[in-house]
Amino acid sequence: MPHLSDPVQLGPLVLPNRVLMAPLTRSRADADGVPSKLAATYYSQRASAGLIVSEATQISPMGKGYINTPGIHSPEQVKAWSAIVDAVHQAGGRIFLQLWHVGRISHSSLLPNNAHPVAPSAIRAKSRTMLATGVVEVSEPVALTADGIKETLADYRRAAANAKEAGFDGVEIHAANGYLIDQFLRTGTNHRTDEYGGVAANRVRFLSQVVEQVLNSWEKMRVGVRLAPTVTFNDMSDDNPRETFSVAVEQLNTYGLGYVHVVERAQDSKGDDGESLALSAHLRSLWKGLYIVNGGYDRERGEEALRTGHADAVAYGRAFLANPDLPKRLRLGAALNEPDPATFYGGGAAGYTTYPALA
Repeated sequence: MPHLSDPVQLGPLVLPNRVLMAPLTRSRADADGVPSKLAATYYSQRASAGLIVSEATQISPMGKGYINTPGIHSPEQVKAWSAIVDAVHQAGGRIFLQLWHVGRISHSSLLPNNAHPVAPSAIRAKSRTMLATGVVEVSEPVALTADGIKETLADYRRAAANAKEAGFDGVEIHAANGYLIDQFLRTGTNHRTDEYGGVAANRVRFLSQVVEQVLNSWEKMRVGVRLAPTVTFNDMSDDNPRETFSVAVEQLNTYGLGYVHVVERAQDSKGDDGESLALSAHLRSLWKGLYIVNGGYDRERGEEALRTGHADAVAYGRAFLANPDLPKRLRLGAALNEPDPATFYGGGAAGYTTYPALA
């Protein structure tokens, strides 16, 4: 029976433990999407993770949805990420970049020439985003044309190549939490009548094509995909999530990727998790690679997930945010630092690089 402190193989990588760092938006990049120098300290402090998945990182200027989030589409961004990767590697860690396009979860003022956000269908989300002036409702999106889809796929290809240039150990495709790929997957946001809409096999097509673009730069075992089958964040819904995500996972199996990373519940979600956990268990039975779970796990639930075969590894979010040495704390059963929500997004070192490790 594996434990959180046991190593696990991810393709050519040996992860020294099964305590992974989930992607965490921290909104500390500059206005041009260049990560701050503090980010090298922040990530290297957490290098004891079995694997770090970086904060969500936009693949293009049109992929941006929030202020001060980083990108991977300009030379300046690539150079800054390269320094971060070097710091993590020097500290003995491994780090994947999460490739992100927000789709409809954006505001025109964040986009080139005040453009409308793009989405599979022109359906405005009942959701909000953050500008320099405060929180606002997201803008009305426009449906991607056939040419727009081709351009977006090319953006994924370039971003994946840029991540390789920056020295990352791999990439995670963000197909969760109501952003662009998730919008294509789910019936509540995809009303298309072309080859990208309708039956589940069509709605999965965009994800498949993104994977194919990424595989132009990356060995298949260095690529993961994040899914969130039942998470309603960003005004998401699906008529039949079991069918939709079963088709998605079966299709992803054909590429032989390194892992899928399933968000089983949104942060601060309330109520019964039974349906979400049952669906995750079903997807686990279908998936042929490493299976990673995320969503409110503590030490005990993480160990149980491994012991029962529910997962191969567990991704921790807020616990890693506040505890740079989380694998050690979990191994020892030590007390955890409490995260400070006031410093989650934006700001400087406070609540970013200032959480103490164990003496």
